[in-house]
Amino acid sequence: MGIHFGGDYNPEQWPEEVWAEDLELMKAAHVTMVTAGIFSWAKVEPRPGQWDFGWFDRVMDGLAGAGIAVCLATMTASPPPWLSRAHPEILPEGPDGQRRWPGGRQHYCPSSPVYRTHAVRLVEQLATRYADHPALAMWHVGNEYGCHTRQCFCDVSAADFRRWLRTRYGSIDALNATWSTAFWSQGYGDFDEVLPPRTAPTFPNPAQQLDYLRFGDEALRTCYLAEKEVLERLTPGVPVTTNLMPQHKPVDAFAWAPHMDAMALDFYQDPYAADDHVRAGYVFDLMRSARSGQPWLLLEQAPSAVNWRPRNGPKPPGAMRLWSWQAVAQGADAVLFFQWRQSLGGAEKFHSAMVPHGGTGTRIFREVTELGRELAAVPGIEGTRSRAEVALLADWHSWWALELDSKPSTALDHSRIALDHYRPLFEAGVACDVLPPQRDLTGYRLVVVPNLYLLTERDAERLADYVRDGGRLLVSFFSGIVDAHDRVHPGGYPGPLRELLGLRVEEFWPLATHQSVSVGDGTYTGRADLWSEAVDLQGAEPLAHFTNGDLTGRPALTRHTYGQGTAWYVATRPDPALLRALLDDVRSEAGVTPVLPNLPPGVQATVREGTDVRYVFLLNHGADPADITLPRPLRDALTPDGPTVTQLTLPPRGVAVLTGPSTPTTHT
Repeated sequence: MGIHFGGDYNPEQWPEEVWAEDLELMKAAHVTMVTAGIFSWAKVEPRPGQWDFGWFDRVMDGLAGAGIAVCLATMTASPPPWLSRAHPEILPEGPDGQRRWPGGRQHYCPSSPVYRTHAVRLVEQLATRYADHPALAMWHVGNEYGCHTRQCFCDVSAADFRRWLRTRYGSIDALNATWSTAFWSQGYGDFDEVLPPRTAPTFPNPAQQLDYLRFGDEALRTCYLAEKEVLERLTPGVPVTTNLMPQHKPVDAFAWAPHMDAMALDFYQDPYAADDHVRAGYVFDLMRSARSGQPWLLLEQAPSAVNWRPRNGPKPPGAMRLWSWQAVAQGADAVLFFQWRQSLGGAEKFHSAMVPHGGTGTRIFREVTELGRELAAVPGIEGTRSRAEVALLADWHSWWALELDSKPSTALDHSRIALDHYRPLFEAGVACDVLPPQRDLTGYRLVVVPNLYLLTERDAERLADYVRDGGRLLVSFFSGIVDAHDRVHPGGYPGPLRELLGLRVEEFWPLATHQSVSVGDGTYTGRADLWSEAVDLQGAEPLAHFTNGDLTGRPALTRHTYGQGTAWYVATRPDPALLRALLDDVRSEAGVTPVLPNLPPGVQATVREGTDVRYVFLLNHGADPADITLPRPLRDALTPDGPTVTQLTLPPRGVAVLTGPSTPTTHT
């Protein structure tokens, strides 16, 4: 089968005479899969209950005849104008009570029973009609849930929220206790008094806000599951997925993963961000980890520029190839683009496409075609997996709670903190899984906790058990502070982590904008910014202290032996070099080794393995050529009858895919 290659196909934008040309060009570009129908609702149901699938039948038949598989969209991402005209109550409202009108996309309230009824009716038509179609390979439900309508605050959503709360808490007394409503005279006498956290004179109740974020995620997922139920009933055995977005706060990827037959992602790297490949690495590892290492699908990326950033730079020559191979190197079994043919009108007409406005005689089409040929030339990669000895923990509930208002500092950014801790592992060439704290940590040599502001007692016990049994754990600042309802753990900070870390945080000391402090007087020396804490040792040993500022002499980095294992604590945000030095030592003590030793700066190294074959991917994200020595010979998989090499030079944006027999007990 090979790595699937292709993109979103929107033939309704073009006259039918173009469709035949599309099929010929797809074959020339080595396209094996397209996603079709994402925004076709108004075309297949131009009036309520009046179906016109004839044109789409011809599209599906043509793709099948060309040997191209279809990831068939359920077409429900953008309701047709007649639906919102007949039922304006489906339109979403913001927290300020302002209605969001049609004219864009995703103009529906996720809780609307009218929207869900019409969406399910459409899906039943699609699944019945195309259940046995030879082109159907998988289902694509909705599109980018929560991209534009992240939450709705209308009366329909309010009623759905109250239903959700009754199910969750059972009684209004339980809700009052959990939400700490004794504060600011917020006690409720009945569920009917509860509203969404709409715009208020000052800070809304944080527990209410947190629960509404949970509810909003579940409301979106309920839409997905309603459509998925129809598909599983009418087309059993056909995989079902939807396209998530990177570091997308409204949608908890870990909660959605059990309901997706394959994780799928849209990722648009920014050519103007010099280190966006690190962010890509984190998101790709999260996608791979969400379903326990199962290969995932890159359903959208751009061949070159997008249309929605303030400055939309093109991808320079070689960047699209490099970033596509990065996805494969980190577990993707599909590389698809938005979109196949560049639109002539509409909001995304300046978004690049596989076939640009300039046609086939363009750099973009040449690069796309060459990538398709290259992916087709290595058919054994699909289905292979990566193994990691390091787990980095992330949790959507903690993210939601951390970034609510009225904190010691509003500068704490969950995604930035996560990347700060992921970067030293990525740059060292260390494989890393990104997991929720509820996941089994058995088998990991090292667990890194960038920040878990919200941490339940049970998850804290899980971390303690891991270290007690011999694990190595690194925890950073402002972790273990509140429970699942944003209530501070009693007994002092960091709550249920105090014994494990061997310390007490007496007071938070967030740093001012542009302020930094020195760290030294011990094993490690450097600077830190953003945050600091007044730490009292209760069994831990200091590795470095603050050496200037109000906390001079107080511990900044600590180490604590706990049971058979060790826990480190970082009470500030170290500069990248200092954090790299610390994590290098921590992973060395944990026995974690990189894929390849002594990687040149900017070079990424990853491994995917099957039963009897392994692939080593080397990608040069740097600006200079990189000389690489391999510990043992491997064959160049991108060259027909490729040579066996032990040394190679990667140019800037260069890619090497090397193969050899599987060696489960080693990294290289």
